[in-house]
Amino acid sequence: MPSAPTQPTIPQRLLAFLDRLGAELDRRGDAVALLGLGSVGRDLHRLDEHSDADFFVVVDDAAARDRYLADIDWLEAAQPVVWSFENSDAGRKALLEDGLFAEYAVFSLAEMETAGYPPGRLHWSRADAPSGLEVPKVPVPQPLPIEHHVGEAITNLYVGLHRDLRGERLTASRFIQGYAVDRWITILGHLGLGRGAQQDVFIIDRGAERRFGPELLPLADLVPGYERNAHAAATLLALLEAHVDLDPTIVAAVRDLIGRAAADAQSRTAASGDSSSS
Repeated sequence: MPSAPTQPTIPQRLLAFLDRLGAELDRRGDAVALLGLGSVGRDLHRLDEHSDADFFVVVDDAAARDRYLADIDWLEAAQPVVWSFENSDAGRKALLEDGLFAEYAVFSLAEMETAGYPPGRLHWSRADAPSGLEVPKVPVPQPLPIEHHVGEAITNLYVGLHRDLRGERLTASRFIQGYAVDRWITILGHLGLGRGAQQDVFIIDRGAERRFGPELLPLADLVPGYERNAHAAATLLALLEAHVDLDPTIVAAVRDLIGRAAADAQSRTAASGDSSSS
């Protein structure tokens, strides 16, 4: 008995969608190139069942760009769109039929001279397209020195703990469990620790779990939740002290704030327990 045909995987469907899109752009005549980015760009090895299609469409001029931005008939010719919204002046995010997701931007050839983007992959191009469109003319921003990130991390803790003590625990959580953790991930990269290179030059935490083990990135303790800013700050301070040089003055100030924030959290917990039992 013949076996049932297997369904195409998400990676196969994404690449087939880009093939259809390239064919539609070729048919229209005013498009110059289709660039794949991220996991449909140079990082095809990262394609999995949770990937989406990030791409640039390069067109002849500003008039063509405006047509592509105003009307998405070219996108729907490749795959019907069930929902979309304009997420920037240059493009949209779109949920496609059959569950695929796409995020794109449209640029004129002239705009590509000054656009900043990570190197991509040329999926389709017109015969007369200039070479090298997949590589930006504007260099990707160079990383700041490690000292900058160390200073940012410790002051994120300092400011965040003050916000916590003020009762602004949401913004405190962002400083302590968000911004400071991002800086720590960057510091780990500067120190050459972990496995592999940074996955996304613009989003520091992409793939961090795969790069760094729990001894370097104990996320359950670094991101323990809204009520545990003091615990998160203490965890990150200990990691910083173990791997980089810190000025003892700011360390003492942060440690004092951690103690105060921890005592404040205990008081809140006790008060909540008294309230629930009354």
